[in-house]
Formats: sequence, structure tokens, C-alpha cells
Amino acid sequence: MATSNLSRKTGVIVGDDVLKLFNYAQQKGFAIPAINVTSSSTVVASLEAARDKKAPIILQMSQGGAAYFAGKGVANDKQQASIAGAVAGAHYIRSVASAYDIPVILHTDHCAKKLLPWLDGMMDADEAYFKEHGEPLFSSHMIDLSEEEVDYNIETTARYLKRAAPMKQFLEMEIGITGGEEDGVNNEDVDNNSLYTQPEDIYNIYKTLSAISPYFSIAAGFGNVHGVYKPGNVKLHPELLSKHQAYVKEKTGTKEEKPVFLVFHGGSGSTKAEYKEAISNGVVKVNLDTDLQYAYLTGIRDYVLNKKDYIMSQVGNPDGEDKPNKKFFDPRVWVREGEKTMSARVKEGLVDFNTANQL
Repeated sequence: MATSNLSRKTGVIVGDDVLKLFNYAQQKGFAIPAINVTSSSTVVASLEAARDKKAPIILQMSQGGAAYFAGKGVANDKQQASIAGAVAGAHYIRSVASAYDIPVILHTDHCAKKLLPWLDGMMDADEAYFKEHGEPLFSSHMIDLSEEEVDYNIETTARYLKRAAPMKQFLEMEIGITGGEEDGVNNEDVDNNSLYTQPEDIYNIYKTLSAISPYFSIAAGFGNVHGVYKPGNVKLHPELLSKHQAYVKEKTGTKEEKPVFLVFHGGSGSTKAEYKEAISNGVVKVNLDTDLQYAYLTGIRDYVLNKKDYIMSQVGNPDGEDKPNKKFFDPRVWVREGEKTMSARVKEGLVDFNTANQL
């Protein structure tokens, strides 16, 4: 069982427990879906799916998702909404996660160079939480400097890992650009060659970061694209990941077949065969966002279309002019329909990534 070696078997896990879970995932050939959450509703939908499928899960907030958690009416010119929303979301997730009897990794998504003040603010909160509780508020963060020069990317990532290391906090970094568009970051027009990371870069990152801390993962580009596109328009090459692992193994002399924790970005719309091959090459985390946004919509969309005549006014429907409609327009009813369809899609991912029944 995935939890057999964990010191904390339910709720938000950190440090060595995350390390153990990632190692177990590689050994057993599964990856953990990372779900972008933007509200308590999407958190609940994700936790329910993982509980029902007896699986660990990663809940993550993007910079825009974190701002939405705080409220679209809050100014964000200095990342204040994104910081406040991320911290609020983290405390909410910590408060409810243990009720679902599963281990949860609490993570934040892409943080580009221009968004580093957001990461700084969250790490301030981590350090304050660590001082009081002996662990960081978040299990991990992602720093994404893939659009910058490689040397700057590695040096800056190393600097942030040095800050995270005393808290045993994980840091995910990206090398090689993920194409497409997500959360206001548009890489739809990048050169395709930029979508594929070279083994030498992976080794340089591994060598630099492993000297600081073992708590890191690498999102290596193998043709990944955010969003969902027509079949054939995206050419993934997950077989490249095995070359990265082999190169690091050779250069370091380690006995481990998969010394690097790898991350699969742009997971929505990929084939099950692509997932399977990537996971076999040491991927421990697969991001899912676009598919889940659409899944959440479908439940609400279908409810509204099916109940149209019952939500056009507070009183009066096909059953009678004096019939009240509160039980139809109560947000707890129609929002719940979105949770159900999103949860069903998360469950599908848990099966595809072999995460189901690992607890």
C-alpha cells in the first residue's frame, strides 16, 4: 500500500512522506494526477474522486486560480490576490483533506519569472507556518523559468530550493517549454524544437539541485502542449524520458534505474498509451486541467438545459403558476452537478494513471 511507509496517512503530506510516495509510485508504475483547483467546489470534486478510487492525489493552484480563490474583485497588481488566495486555499484544503482519508499533496502550479513575487509571498507563509508547526504550509511549489536562458533557470531554481530545503519542501521546475495556452501564458507560437528537453540539461539540473536537496522534480518537455487539440496536431515523444533517466544514471553512477522524478505537463487530451509510456519512464505526476474544466461545465450545462423551465423565475413552472423553484435554483443543487461530472473525470484519470486502488 502507498501509505504503509508514510508517517501521515491522511490529509496533507509533506517532506519525507512526499519523497516516499513518489518513490513508491515509480516502483509500482503509477503517477499521481495533479488537479488545478480554483474553489472549494473543485477541491471537493477532486477529493471525492480520490477517496472513492482509493488513491492519493495532488491539488494545485495556479497564479490565476489562486487569485480567483481570493475573489476576482481583489486587486492583484502586486500579486496580493494570488498570495492571499493561495494561502486561503491551502488552509481550506488542510482543514478538509483529512476527512477524506487519503494522502494529499498540496502544490502550486507554473510560476514564471514575472510571477516570482507570488512565489516569494507563498514561501513567506510557508516559513511562518513552519515556525509554528514544523512543516511548510504547502507540500511543494513549481517554479517555471523554461522561457528564460537555461543558466538563469537553473541558478534561480537552485536559489529557491535552498530556501525550501530547510522545510523539506519540494520544488518542481520546468526545462523545455510546454506549448499551447493556459491561465494567460501563451506559448502557441513557440518553435517546436523548444518543446523537447535534452538529456544534458536534465543532468545539469539534477547535479545542481541534488547537491542542495532531494526534494525536487523536473517537468521535462517531450512535446507537451496545454489544452486539447485535434489528434495528430500534438506529437508527444514520452520515449525521450527514458533517455533522460539513462543519461543521469550513467553520469552519476547511481544504481537507480529512474533517478529523476519527472512530471507530465499538458496531460489533457493525451492517449492512454502516452500516459503509460511516460509513467514507465519515471513520471510521478501528471497535470490535468483543461479536461476537468470542461467536465465541470457539462454537469452545470446539462442541468440548466434540462431544468430551464424551472429556473426562469423564483415562482412558477410547468407544474403550476404558484409552484416555488427554490429547490431548482439553489446553488447547492446546480453547482453539485458540476462537482459530480468533474469528479467522474478525475476518477477516469486515476484509472488511466494506475493510481486507483494504490491505498
